[in-house]
Amino acid sequence: MLILQLISKLVKLLRSAAAPFQIAGGFILGMILGFIGFKTLIAAPIIVCIIVLNVNLASVIFAVVLFRFIAYLIDPFIHSLGYFILVDVEPLRSFWTTLYTIKLVPYTRFNNTVVMGSFIISIVLLIPLYIAVKKFIIAYKQKYEPRIQRWKIIQILRSSALVRWFNRVKNLAG
Repeated sequence: MLILQLISKLVKLLRSAAAPFQIAGGFILGMILGFIGFKTLIAAPIIVCIIVLNVNLASVIFAVVLFRFIAYLIDPFIHSLGYFILVDVEPLRSFWTTLYTIKLVPYTRFNNTVVMGSFIISIVLLIPLYIAVKKFIIAYKQKYEPRIQRWKIIQILRSSALVRWFNRVKNLAG
């Protein structure tokens, strides 16, 4: 059922009137939240950015769900990366110790290997993912959406009585 909900959200997202930069911006902010989670102080500025910036909320939700699942799948790698950054990189040890003594910084949970690994992965993926999603949205809206709208199955579904009834109810609600 989760997969169908994700596909439904993706279709709504692709057909939305939002600009490609809004969708891509929401997607990368959702990616960061999906990897890091909501239980750290790091999530607070990301949530503020989502509220303040003009990003697509549907893309944020889609990315959070998608990247929570991906983070679950690659959790051993995330832990190994975080452990490497926090423990094995000798020149950074004194930096982490100093950072931990600052009052609010421990609430970021940076000393957790999974949080640190997730943060590093998010930073590395930030710009390439933004560019890729933006290009994908532009290509989809220009090239693929008109083709998909001409598919027989889409035309049959759009002309069905159930879909017409659903659209009428949806228009009445809002």
